[in-house]
Amino acid sequence: MPTILVTNDDGVFAPGLLALKQELRQVADVLVLAPERNWSASSHIKTMHKPLRIHPTTLADGSAAYSSSGSPTDCVALAMGGALGIVPDLVVAGVNAGYNLGIDVTYSGTVACAMEAVIKRVPGIAVSTASFSEDHCDAATARQLSAAVARQIVAHLLAEAAPAHTLLNINVPPRPAAGLRVTRMGHRHYTANEVERRQDPSGRPYYWLGGAEPVDEEDLETDVGAVKAGYVSVTPISLDLTDRRSLPQLREWALFAAAPPTGRAG
Repeated sequence: MPTILVTNDDGVFAPGLLALKQELRQVADVLVLAPERNWSASSHIKTMHKPLRIHPTTLADGSAAYSSSGSPTDCVALAMGGALGIVPDLVVAGVNAGYNLGIDVTYSGTVACAMEAVIKRVPGIAVSTASFSEDHCDAATARQLSAAVARQIVAHLLAEAAPAHTLLNINVPPRPAAGLRVTRMGHRHYTANEVERRQDPSGRPYYWLGGAEPVDEEDLETDVGAVKAGYVSVTPISLDLTDRRSLPQLREWALFAAAPPTGRAG
C-alpha cells in the first residue's frame, strides 16, 4: 500500500482533515501531520529561524495523528525528511474550508502544501470546498463530498503517472451536480479596498486586512467559472511560473538587446 500524508492549513483538528483521512485510508496507508493551529492564507512560509517540534495527538474519531509547531509547508518538509519514520508517496492537503480559486492560490497554505510536495518530488494535491457561510451549504456534507472526490482522483493518480512538476488543485462546490471538469486558473479580482483602519481604546490606529468579495470572470474553462456552474474543478498548476509569452517582448528591450550573450564583458 502506498503512504499518503494528509495535512492542511486549518490546523490538525479541523473537520475537513478528518474527513479526508477517513476517505483516503480506503486506498492507502495514511499519515497525518498538520499544524497545531490555523495558518490560513499563510502561503509558502517556511520556518528557518527556530526549531520545530512534533507532538502525537488524537483526532475526533480516536485515530492517531501528529501536530507540528511549524507552518503547513513545514509539515510537508518534516514528513518528506523522514521525521515520522516513513517518507510518504503522495501528499494531499485539505479539505480546506473555503475555495482556492484563481489568484487566491498564491495566498493559500493548502496549495502551498501540495507545492512543497512537488518540490520534494512526490505528487501533491490540494482540496478545497465552500466556506461554512457560502451558498448556505451544509458544511459536513460539503466536506464529505470533497473528501470522496479526492479519494477518486487519488485512486486514478496512484494507477497512472502524475504530471511532472505539477500539482492538482481541486475545488468542490457543495452541490456538484455537473460532474468533474479539468480547468485552467481563472481571473478574479478584488474591487473593494481591503484595508480597514480602526482605532484601539487608546486612540491609536490599527489596520484590518481582508473581507472584500472577489469578482470572477465566468468562463467555464476556468476554475472560478466551473465551480460557479456546479462542476468540480481540477486545475493542474506548474511550479514553473515563467510567462513564456512575455519572453520575446522582454528580449526586444534595448537593455537586453545590448547585453553580451554571456552576460559578461569581454
